[in-house]
Amino acid sequence: IANVYPAYRYTGPLLEEEALKKAAENGLSSPEFLELCVWLGSQIKPLCNMEESITSAGGAKDIESFQLEISGFLKEMSCPYSSLISGDLKDRLREKEDCLKLLLFLSTELQALKILHSKQIKGSHLEKHNEIYQEVQAICDALGLPKSSSSDIPPLLTSVELKIKDILSKVQNNLVGKSLLTKPLNSDQVERLEKINDALRSEYECRRRMLMKRLDVTVQSFGWSDRAKVKTDDIARIYQPKRYALSPKSTITLAHLLAAREDLSKIIRTSSGSTRENTVCAINKV
Repeated sequence: IANVYPAYRYTGPLLEEEALKKAAENGLSSPEFLELCVWLGSQIKPLCNMEESITSAGGAKDIESFQLEISGFLKEMSCPYSSLISGDLKDRLREKEDCLKLLLFLSTELQALKILHSKQIKGSHLEKHNEIYQEVQAICDALGLPKSSSSDIPPLLTSVELKIKDILSKVQNNLVGKSLLTKPLNSDQVERLEKINDALRSEYECRRRMLMKRLDVTVQSFGWSDRAKVKTDDIARIYQPKRYALSPKSTITLAHLLAAREDLSKIIRTSSGSTRENTVCAINKV
C-alpha cells in the first residue's frame, strides 16, 4: 500500500511500510493513521462528487465523529468489506487487519478514480487550453515577466512579444541564430504537423513504456537473491520515488519545431572524438 502514496504526492509520515504497519496496529489511537484516512478522503471526494467526507481527526473526543464519517463515506462508496460498514460502530476499526482493509480500499479506489479522471479529460478542450497556457506561462517565467491573474493567452503573447523585441534590440543580430523553419505555416499545415507529431508521440510512448517495464523487471530481479530479500523495503524506498518521476509521455510539441534553430540540423556522430570527450566515464573501462 505504501508504494502507491508517493505517486499521488502524499508526503506524510507513513511512506515507509514499517511505519504504516505500526499505525495500523494502533488504529484510531494513531494520529498518523487518522491523518492518512482524512488525506485519502480529501483526494477521493472531488473526483466522484461525493456528499460524505472525512474531516474529524483531532483528539479523543472526535474519534466517534470520525468513525461516523468513515462509515458514511464507505457506504456511499459501496465498500465491499462488511466488517467496515456493519456491526457495532466502536468495534469496526479495533483490529489491525480491518485498519489495513480500510487503507487498501481507499487507496485502490483513489487509483481507479485517478485513471478514470485522466481518461475523461484527455483530448478535451480544457486540457488543450491548459497545455498551451502552461507553455506560454513557462515562456513568461523564463523572461522574468510578472505572473498574470488571467488565464487569457493573447495578452500573455503580447507581453512576450514586447519583451523579446526589447531583449533582441540589445544583443548582436546573430546571437539567436536563424530559424530552422524558414517559411510561415498556414492552418492546414499546422493541423497536418500536429497529426504527425501525435503519431510520433504515440510511438515514442509505446517505446518508453517498454523501457520502463524492463527497468521495473530488472530492479525486481535484484531482490531474488537471499541477501537482497531482506532489503526489499530499502530498495522500494529508494527506487519508487525515482520511478514515479518518470513519464512515458513525450513532451515534444509543435512549439519545439517553431523554436528550432539551424544548428539543430547538424547531426554529430555519437562516436566522434569531440563527443566522446564529454561522454567518456570510468565505467566504460570495466
